[in-house]
Amino acid sequence: MTDISEAWGDPKLANVLYHDWEASTYDEKWSISYDERCIDYARDRFVHVAGDAEWPYDRALEIGAGTGFFVLNLMQAGLAKSAVVTDISPGMVEVAVRNGAGLGLDVTGQVADAETLPFEDGEFDLVIGHAVLHHIPDVELALREVLRVLRPGGRFVFCGEPTRRGDFVARRLSRATWWAATRAIRLPYLRERYGRPAEEIVASSEAARLESVVDLHTFDPDSLARTAIRAGAIDVRTVTEEFTASWFGWPIRTVESAVRPGSLGWNWALFAYHTWMRLSALDERVLSRVVPDEFFYNVCITGVRP
Repeated sequence: MTDISEAWGDPKLANVLYHDWEASTYDEKWSISYDERCIDYARDRFVHVAGDAEWPYDRALEIGAGTGFFVLNLMQAGLAKSAVVTDISPGMVEVAVRNGAGLGLDVTGQVADAETLPFEDGEFDLVIGHAVLHHIPDVELALREVLRVLRPGGRFVFCGEPTRRGDFVARRLSRATWWAATRAIRLPYLRERYGRPAEEIVASSEAARLESVVDLHTFDPDSLARTAIRAGAIDVRTVTEEFTASWFGWPIRTVESAVRPGSLGWNWALFAYHTWMRLSALDERVLSRVVPDEFFYNVCITGVRP
């Protein structure tokens, strides 16, 4: 792994180093695909907060696109005719453009800092992002830039942002699971079947340390809405997702990170996916009516340029 000593005091450098390092394995790590499973997931997230009445958009921009998970799956669902993917990490932009080309989508890429977007005023009909705002040092400045590059009446949608209280629970569940899983696979039978080389475990632990630098914010839904309004947005709306689903999902992801890739098998993947889906449905249809929104793990936000 690249020497990260200079990154501890520089969140933007940390983001570049961390995401460049993760780019080649990011899709595998997070079980990202470009098939019906992730198309439905991305579409459901977008529609839950912003609907689909304005589809298709002519030209979309994604900031913090990573490997392209959100925009590429949304384009396959019919979101937009063309898109530009940006990220502060050159490695991520390269992978996202390659993924888009492989899917036959009209996608170009550019390395860009969300706080100083290299585009003209009013250039896009839609700006989106997934799990990106919590990486940006000045969220209000980034939202001002988002509104600047949107045409009047253009919309932004950001999903997958951690809430303050939801993240508090999820991180503690993940740490406890990591501690238990990395010790369990030292047992002879489990080590032979599921174990990863010691150097990979060390690298994962180092990545987790760097994650504490690149993850800058958690959000209260109402406070995030006020930030968007201060930036100049109108018709701002937030929704939250994943209560019990996050309690299940984060430990599952942690176990998958602790063991040898592929060793858990297809049955495990189906169990994890279907259980998460059932819990997400429970959260949305039942628990969202009785549990305060700030206790859910994810917040999504949308707004419009006046």
